[in-house]
Amino acid sequence: MTRFTGNNNCSHTQLAAATPADVRQIIRDNQYQGHTAGICDGLLQCNVVILPEALASDFSAYCEANIVFCPLLAASKAGQFGIDALGGAIDLRTDLPLYNIHESGKAVRSSPDIKDLWRSDFVAFAVGCSFTFERALLSAGIPMRHIEQDVTVPMFKTNIETNSVGPFGGAAVVSMRPIKTSDLQKTTDICANYTHAHGIPIHVGDPSQLGIKGINKPDWGSSVTFADDEVPVFWGCGVTTQVAITNANPEICITHAPGAMLITEIDELSNSDWRTAGTPSG
Repeated sequence: MTRFTGNNNCSHTQLAAATPADVRQIIRDNQYQGHTAGICDGLLQCNVVILPEALASDFSAYCEANIVFCPLLAASKAGQFGIDALGGAIDLRTDLPLYNIHESGKAVRSSPDIKDLWRSDFVAFAVGCSFTFERALLSAGIPMRHIEQDVTVPMFKTNIETNSVGPFGGAAVVSMRPIKTSDLQKTTDICANYTHAHGIPIHVGDPSQLGIKGINKPDWGSSVTFADDEVPVFWGCGVTTQVAITNANPEICITHAPGAMLITEIDELSNSDWRTAGTPSG
């Protein structure tokens, strides 16, 4: 999987201060290929999965069966590279900072746009992203270490098995943020409003209980530092879909590169009733 190197024409700091329209154009012009945490505060961010139409029904059902990890927000019609529910100006071929191209279930390369790869049978899925609730946490005085350190949030494969549907299944992925013990209840209360973006944490404390061997060795993203009064807090993560894709072994699939989300045109809470958090099996 891609790890960001910072080889972009525009910095995260510059993008964080830009208007949403300017951010979209900068990304569309391939001038930024980094993470989107802390960019366009107040707008919903999404994971993206693009699959051939023949697999669309099973993938949609997989998301429905695993809504903590894969809260499905919207899907396109076959061949359409926009999703009206997320904003009329969005072009799914160009509007993510970086795409991962999967062939036979494996991520083989990355690209800042996929215009040359688009097919008439492609269906695009938008899955909720935990970046969506970070503005609310920051506003409540709860720091986000990965934003402070300008790195992609750490993500880990776990020992939780998702509910399989058709060819899609496998281990769940979580994102992690250091949180002060005194802020744990506040964090849970805030995230309860974002069931469409993974909702409340699924685990606090000992990472080994999730099968994570090293908190400083994430499977995706970068490690972050901890203060003495902080503990690791874990949320469901949309990169779960990329594990499922590897297991499904489709001849082609296109996803966001971990951390490089689609920034929509709609408010982060405008569709908070899309999903109600559930509990995975396993």
